[in-house]
Amino acid sequence: MQIDLAKVQIDPSWKEVLKDEFLSPYFLDIKVNLINALKSSTVYPPNNLIFNAFNLTPFDKVKVVILGQDPYHGAGQAMGLSFSVPKGVRIPPSLINVYKEIKDDLGINEPNSGDLSYWAKQGVLLLNTSLSVAAGMPGSHSSFGWQRFTDAVVRNISDKKSNVVFMLWGNPAKAKIPLIEANKHLILSAAHPSPLARGAFFGCKHFSKCNDYLKQTSQTPIDWDLNNKI
Repeated sequence: MQIDLAKVQIDPSWKEVLKDEFLSPYFLDIKVNLINALKSSTVYPPNNLIFNAFNLTPFDKVKVVILGQDPYHGAGQAMGLSFSVPKGVRIPPSLINVYKEIKDDLGINEPNSGDLSYWAKQGVLLLNTSLSVAAGMPGSHSSFGWQRFTDAVVRNISDKKSNVVFMLWGNPAKAKIPLIEANKHLILSAAHPSPLARGAFFGCKHFSKCNDYLKQTSQTPIDWDLNNKI
C-alpha cells in the first residue's frame, strides 16, 4: 500500500523532496501507528496540522531550522510548529525562555502571543524530531518512525541547500548533528529551553549568531520581533 501524496497536506516542494520517504514502508508504519494511537488516546497536533511546518516554510525558502523534541502534549497547544502555540493560548514555559533569550540577545521585548508563524513564513523551519504525541504523554510517539522521517528532512536540507543555520536545542535535536555537513552550514547547539534544563539554554545567543551568519552569506536576516506581527 502506498501513501496518497495528494492527501498529505504539505507544500508541493516538500512532496517532491521527500517523495521517497512518503512512499517507503516505514512511512506506512507511521500512518498505521497514528491510526492505532487515535483509537486509544487523543493525539496532538490535529491531523491537519501535523505537517504545518512544511506548509508554512517551503523547501526552497528554508534558511534556518529550529529543531525541538516533541509537539506540546496539552490541549489546544500543538500547531505543527516546534515551540509555537496558537494565538490566545497561554505561552508555555519553554517558549517563555526562548523569548527571554531573544530579549537578552537582541533587546526585543517579549511578545504576548506564542504563535511563531511569522518566523516560519520568513524561512524558519520549526521542526520537532517527532511530529506527533499522545495527550499528556511526552515522548509517547518517539518509536513511531518519526525519527527516521525527520532524519531524512535534515539530511535533504543539508545535502541540497547551502548556508542554512541549524539551531539544535536539547539532546534529541543534537543527535541530528552527524546528518549535517558542517562545512556548508552553521550548526548551533544548546540545552533545551525547558525549565527542566535549569537555565542552561540562556546565553546561547543563537539569534544574533544566526543573523550574523545570514548577513555574511548574503541572505536576509530573520526578524525575530513578533510584536505587532501576529
